[in-house]
Amino acid sequence: MNLHTLLPVLLPHAIAWAETVAADVALRGTELDTAHLVDARTVGVHRPEHIRILLVDHMPQPPNIELQEAARQTGLLGPTTVGLTLGYAILIRRGYWSRRLLSHEFRHVFQYEQVGSLAAFLPKYLASIVHNGYWNCTFEQDARLHELADI
Repeated sequence: MNLHTLLPVLLPHAIAWAETVAADVALRGTELDTAHLVDARTVGVHRPEHIRILLVDHMPQPPNIELQEAARQTGLLGPTTVGLTLGYAILIRRGYWSRRLLSHEFRHVFQYEQVGSLAAFLPKYLASIVHNGYWNCTFEQDARLHELADI
């Protein structure tokens, strides 16, 4: 699968799926408590009160088979995925809740806020992953730099 070629074709599917999942988390997720509001602000989030977190047994998968394969191939949605941020929606796999993981995901919220929508953020984020790999993606490097220690 040549992701450089497929990315423009898959982006509309990725955005639609991400917006659907984010809307579900907005309805079913929980608000941040005071300590998590502080942590979100500490890593740069402007509107942490909009964040909702949903604990899941497994990360949701997009219905588009090519998008599923691309997400798996890049490491975005594989068996080791424990956190996923889509706008103000954060999904955390049960058993992996930690301050470090939450602050990493909060930093992704900050990154999203810089452009204002999933439709604007995802093309930049996914292009960075396709070109640099998940670990070397600039957005992931930035999020890792803003992880707060577990206390």
